[in-house]
Amino acid sequence: MFRTALRNVLAHKARLLMTTLAVMLGVAFVAGTLVFTATLSEAFARSSAKGFEAVDVAVRPDFSSDETDPGGPSDLPRELLERTRELPGVEHATGAVSGFAALAGKDGRLVGEGWSTQGGNYDTGPDGSGEDPRYDLREGRAPQRAGEIALDSATAGRTGYGVGDTVRLSVSGPVREEKVTGVFDTDDGNVAAGGTLVLFDTATAQELFSQPGMYSEIVLTASEGVGQGELRKSVEKILPEQAEAVTGRTLADDQARMIEAEMEGMRTGLLVFAGISLFVGVFIIANTFTMLVAQRTKELALLRAVGASRRQVTRSVLVEAVVVGAVAAGIGLLAGIGIGAGLRSLMGSLGATVPDGPLVVTPAAVVASLVVGTAVTVAAAWLPARRAAKVPPVAAMNSVHAPATVRGLVVRNTIGAVLAGAGAVLVLAATGMDDGKVPMGAGAGLLVIGVFVLTPLLSRPVIALASPVMRVAGVSGKLARLNAVRNPRRTAATAAALMIGLTLITGLTVIASSVQKGVDKMATEALKADYVVSMANYRPLSPEIERTLAEQDEVTALSPMRNSLSRIGDEYEFLTGVNGEGFGKLAELDFTEGSFAGLGGESVIVDADTARGHGWKTGSTFEVVYEDGERGELTVGGVYRDNEMMTGIMLDTAVLDPHLEKVTSMQVLVATEGGASESAKSALEDALGNNPAVLVQDEEDVSESVAQMITLMLNMLYGLLAMAVVVAVLGVVNTLAMSVFERSQEIGMLRAIGLDRRGTKRMVRLESLVISLFGGVLGVGLGVFFGWAAGELISASLPTYELVLPWERMGVFLALAALVGVLAALWPARRAARMDMLESIKTE
Repeated sequence: MFRTALRNVLAHKARLLMTTLAVMLGVAFVAGTLVFTATLSEAFARSSAKGFEAVDVAVRPDFSSDETDPGGPSDLPRELLERTRELPGVEHATGAVSGFAALAGKDGRLVGEGWSTQGGNYDTGPDGSGEDPRYDLREGRAPQRAGEIALDSATAGRTGYGVGDTVRLSVSGPVREEKVTGVFDTDDGNVAAGGTLVLFDTATAQELFSQPGMYSEIVLTASEGVGQGELRKSVEKILPEQAEAVTGRTLADDQARMIEAEMEGMRTGLLVFAGISLFVGVFIIANTFTMLVAQRTKELALLRAVGASRRQVTRSVLVEAVVVGAVAAGIGLLAGIGIGAGLRSLMGSLGATVPDGPLVVTPAAVVASLVVGTAVTVAAAWLPARRAAKVPPVAAMNSVHAPATVRGLVVRNTIGAVLAGAGAVLVLAATGMDDGKVPMGAGAGLLVIGVFVLTPLLSRPVIALASPVMRVAGVSGKLARLNAVRNPRRTAATAAALMIGLTLITGLTVIASSVQKGVDKMATEALKADYVVSMANYRPLSPEIERTLAEQDEVTALSPMRNSLSRIGDEYEFLTGVNGEGFGKLAELDFTEGSFAGLGGESVIVDADTARGHGWKTGSTFEVVYEDGERGELTVGGVYRDNEMMTGIMLDTAVLDPHLEKVTSMQVLVATEGGASESAKSALEDALGNNPAVLVQDEEDVSESVAQMITLMLNMLYGLLAMAVVVAVLGVVNTLAMSVFERSQEIGMLRAIGLDRRGTKRMVRLESLVISLFGGVLGVGLGVFFGWAAGELISASLPTYELVLPWERMGVFLALAALVGVLAALWPARRAARMDMLESIKTE
């Protein structure tokens, strides 16, 4: 039986080709994902570890003790740095200061990867004449005073800046012009990832990122013969409260774990789409083996008649599946390694810098690829294998096998109806839950499986709707429609592969379009301001930005929005500082109690959820502990319904600012004379020095920025789902090709009684078109339903969410399904038309 199975694989190479391709593509996606993420993890981990080679012990604020305390850990004083320098076993102690620094390129645009654009200090030691062991100066000298900086060599190479050039940069808002005095090499992981590092002299860095005489970290290098653990214990004896000492080895390990965790999210996301491709491939595999079993009924029955047991017949079919799966998985693994290398190169071509390192093919990637490919193929072939074993020996007397019984169809339809009904009920129930993600996901899975089980039942009425159109094609159209419903199970399995891909694509498109509409509505309803000014990476803005804007003649009203953590009772709440007098001219809030008149002095306005949680109403008073530890008493002057843009406790900046260690704003709302216009926007940008790190956005800009993110996300998802669609196309080709082979005698008879080659091609193409559109209609319908259901959950956190049905895109998706049908039929239709009619008629 084993030799028989191998001979069958070799005898049906052409028919198994599409199955092999489907498995190969899915496995290639899995292998490529594992290789790509492992390569990135290894490259970043090595780069990160290299960056900690000069660090034996790092002293830093200990935020783990009470990281939400408003009076929590602060930076480290110079006195601690001096004491660490005197410790035995310390060869070198360096005070480090760091923060965000946005560098503008020669084209005026932000250089680097946004969040990785960092600034720091070059520490020249206690006497100001030493070298900083963290950085190796390649050209020029270290910065010594305000107005001087040093650039990392990677950034200097990308931007073309060199020693003596003047560059523009921003730390928290205002544009600064600095002279490049040196270029240095660094193993900093952020730089390796495509970011930038700008170094200032220590005094300037402290002024920009901390406070005079304060450091964010102290880096210690051990003397020869002193271990990192020994040095850490020595340092811990002099540490103040809320400070900790960590070895360089621990820092490198923590960084490696963090990188691995970040890669895990990417890996999971990509593997989900690989799983979708494999799931779609299951239908192709099941279809292929079902048709192979049907075409070999006489052969299998004869094997039974000469003594083969049911188990042996089942085993022979599964052996075929193992061989096909193993071969496809092996090819897919090799293709996946190529995909992993290609993705890494693609990141480089798109401007993302990846640290140097080898291509990493882990044993887990090899084993997972081979096991997944083989297991998926065997699982998909299991039902056809069981069906093959049930072929009675008496069937050897006939040329056809017994069709599916009425009882079997009833059982199938009953199971499908139960699954689909249960799934629909679970999805509908989840829309009313506070956290219905898991129930909705489970319900969606049940509903998709239920619809798949019911597709043979659904195929007849849905395809019947195409009858009026098919009549236009004459006899070919009628034959195509009859062929499409002749074997509902095969049609269902073929259409289901396309249905799954279009369900996901349609659902994502409905959600994205609806979220975009909700954001547009939110921006319109919540803002009366003409412009929102913020940092490009949404870090705090310098108060100088606020002062500069207030001095402009075009500005008629202005309010900052500051964030400050406070303690109210046993809970921590963020306070939002605004201009109490002018805020009502810049924002539109829906008050349930009070009004903007209640905002000013010690009177605050509170969102409804916060008020409900504390039991407050207009006139209620409460005690607050500000971030500097001082206490105060505030009165609720109004309660409003919160939205995505504005929420929490709002109070006048005149009350909040005295308690802030550093006065900054997350945003500044601005109203201009005559409203938003290109001239007003240009005037504000000019006043801010055309700073690439600062965004000046009107309502349309806010909406467009969200739209760009949504479009980027959708395009990425479309690209990933394209793999599933490609696999679905292979499924249609496979089904049609095998169907044409199965109907050779019938096609020969049709040709003999007058159906010409053109009519034969048209018949096969129309059959493919109908099957593909059937899958497209089911997919778009399910996608709309899931999009609506997911929107019900989203609306709980986005009150302005509004369901939008993108009819044009859904029409494109159906057109795509039709195109899939047309393209998939090219080869099978040509093959059918080229058959020799006499040879076909003789076929048994």
